[in-house]
Amino acid sequence: MTKVVTSGKTVEDAVKQGLSQLGVSRERVTVNVLEQPSKGFLGWLGVKKAKVELTLLSDPSPETTHAAEHHVSTQAPIVGQAVVTEAEPVTQEVRTSKEASTGHADPYEEAVRFIHETAAGMGLDVEVDVRHRKDESILDISGPSLGMLIGRRGQTLDALQYLTNIVANRHSDKFIRIVLDAEQFRARRQKTLEDLADRLANQAIRYGKEVVLEPMPSQERKLIHAKLQQHALVRTYSKGDEPNRRVVIAKK
Repeated sequence: MTKVVTSGKTVEDAVKQGLSQLGVSRERVTVNVLEQPSKGFLGWLGVKKAKVELTLLSDPSPETTHAAEHHVSTQAPIVGQAVVTEAEPVTQEVRTSKEASTGHADPYEEAVRFIHETAAGMGLDVEVDVRHRKDESILDISGPSLGMLIGRRGQTLDALQYLTNIVANRHSDKFIRIVLDAEQFRARRQKTLEDLADRLANQAIRYGKEVVLEPMPSQERKLIHAKLQQHALVRTYSKGDEPNRRVVIAKK
């Protein structure tokens, strides 16, 4: 066996495993880093291990060995230089990886990559379509069994949207806003909230009492306020602190 591919939590762990399989020391192989490790989503979803390829150097002939020994005895400083040269492939790979991580990657490509990795960690195979608007970009997620990705009342989708915005803005010189959608959930949720606003407004008028809604995220509270903003008989306001802030519908 002259070549092995191994994985580990770090590049060094992967190299050690390869050396163990080959039964040789570090000086007897060349190392090619195939993949750098990645922590993934929330430290556990979509985690990627480091992957390296170790190639065993060919055994020197007796003549070559004798010549090398003579060379070392007469020019000792070259030994140190040879060791540095042997270690250069790994050093260069790590340096290249660091440069890539701090380069000008496309924020939308990084956002899509993050969504793919997160979905894969949840056992989902998804596609992401990017649509740009004036003030925001819509990343529309499609695929089978997206209920897990959407979550109860969109809570998981909202959390993923928050993290995706963080990832994208790390790679952007100016602030960008990304909205995630899946199976037209945003439009369906808006229709549900607008119908709820009309129904509870009628209830407030009928009984003359304030109607307090359950806690909602800010974007959903805005939909309720916007729906009833021009209503002739009711007004709305919010009370409480996040994450328990609520909309109140009261008769004028």
